[in-house]
Amino acid sequence: MLVVFSLVAAGCAGLAAAQSGEVDITAEPHHHLVFENKLVRVFDVTVPSGETTLIHRHNHDYVYVTLGAADLDNRVEGKPPARVQLQDGETRFLAGNFAHAVRDLASTPFRNITVELLQDAKTRNAPSPWDSGKNSGKNEDRSLQILSGGTQQILFVKDAARVSEIELQPGSAIPRHHHNGPHLVVAVTELDMRSDVEGKGSTTLHLSLGDARWVEGGFTHTLTNVGKNTAKFVTIEFP
Repeated sequence: MLVVFSLVAAGCAGLAAAQSGEVDITAEPHHHLVFENKLVRVFDVTVPSGETTLIHRHNHDYVYVTLGAADLDNRVEGKPPARVQLQDGETRFLAGNFAHAVRDLASTPFRNITVELLQDAKTRNAPSPWDSGKNSGKNEDRSLQILSGGTQQILFVKDAARVSEIELQPGSAIPRHHHNGPHLVVAVTELDMRSDVEGKGSTTLHLSLGDARWVEGGFTHTLTNVGKNTAKFVTIEFP
């Protein structure tokens, strides 16, 4: 009983220490900046079991992709504590302009890829290019496409960005499609993909779990899983 009490007390003390001050997300030591341009800022976030982040501020809206199951104590300034449980690969959107501290309650590290949407002030209330009537005549905020050996699901559209989850069995492909604008790829599993680009030939791309890759638009291609295992990844598309 004494050991249990000591562990709880230590956890509370750690959380209190974390809440003693607020820092910008770039100064929070569990958040590692891995990519930045005018549209996004990408952080690889890892919180070891039992640890708590500093209270850090999210000034921008953001999308996060969970890598591995998670059990969290989330403490947002000005709100009651909340327990958050997430599944491997779960992808969510959060509006910015808040500060919080997160404690990992699980026996494994909490890891996610956080993607800030840096143009949110301009795009938050702007018409979405994915709205009904602007593409195929249907609402593309959310849909599921069954592929031969896989699925392609639009999860949501926020701040003029369309977020999708793709899962492909070995040897399966996303049929020929065109990318008007750029997109970010976040690997939820290890990926070995072949991109057959119209007019430019083929290239093979390897991404490890959690890798994020920026891809400029203006091309048509077919994308095939050439690895030995199921490939799962999230894409964030921009107009």
